[in-house]
Amino acid sequence: MRKLTAMTFVSLDGVMQAPGGPEEDRDDGFAHGGWAVPHFDQAMIDLAGAITERAGALLLGRRTYETFAATWPLARPDEPIGAKLNAMPKYVASRTLDTVSWTNSTLLAGDAVAAVRELKRAEGGEIQVHGSAGLLQTLLEHDLVDEFLVFVFPVVVGAGKRLFGPAAAPGSLRLVDSTRFDTGVVANTYVRTGKLTYGAMGPEHGNW
Repeated sequence: MRKLTAMTFVSLDGVMQAPGGPEEDRDDGFAHGGWAVPHFDQAMIDLAGAITERAGALLLGRRTYETFAATWPLARPDEPIGAKLNAMPKYVASRTLDTVSWTNSTLLAGDAVAAVRELKRAEGGEIQVHGSAGLLQTLLEHDLVDEFLVFVFPVVVGAGKRLFGPAAAPGSLRLVDSTRFDTGVVANTYVRTGKLTYGAMGPEHGNW
């Protein structure tokens, strides 16, 4: 079974909408696009590149696909992230697109959940989801994400699309890696460990 990893940039209050620019996603009048950009540094870019390099395929929602397809083909040939993204297989989950034109892109037909499950059963390396807030909600609802690489930025954005929406399937995670950057960003990697567990805290329970 292929691993499916979600790599996301989130604010401290969990917003993942439009981290990279003002016009990236203005849904619901979102006015804070580009909130992550002042906190990027070379070390972050290097880590994101190393994670991307290990991918066998990319899985994208419609909006992120359109953003990537309009920008990454413009990357210099010696730019490693761009070269990797342009060359690798890409799968696009969309109810509105009829065709996809970015090199090595395939439009997933029919039910996205069934299509992703089939992709996970197929031969090949790790499948990565970058951004794709809407698609991620579907994947989380059906418990299809195996690993999370979450870059947490030291900002509070307020209203906006969040990584974990109300439909996310409950579950437990284990922190397997953490990297702190000079700009205050922390990149945490979590893997699924099973169902959500419960307890009670307090002196009456002998644990305070």
